[in-house]
Amino acid sequence: MQIDKLRGKELDQLFNAILTLQDLEECYRFFDDLCTVNEIQSLAQRLEVARMLQEGKTYHKIESETGASTATISRVKRCLNYGNDAYLMALDRLKSDENIEK
Repeated sequence: MQIDKLRGKELDQLFNAILTLQDLEECYRFFDDLCTVNEIQSLAQRLEVARMLQEGKTYHKIESETGASTATISRVKRCLNYGNDAYLMALDRLKSDENIEK
């Protein structure tokens, strides 16, 4: 696990801070202070790429709809295939939340 190389007090503090956020508005405010607009957009783009890959979309379709580079798409695909299943976990939870809200 690559994240093991990063583990430490500062990263724990960051993740624990994120876990304290109570709603979408708090997330917007926190990440606006924490990250640049480009960093936030890159994170959101990667999640969207993962969603589209999970749905079986082609690289070309993903690239044209998200603006993601083929390198980014490949990296996300590698994580989906060989990573920690965190993209799938998050996307499945988002789907469940959407179903509950309907």
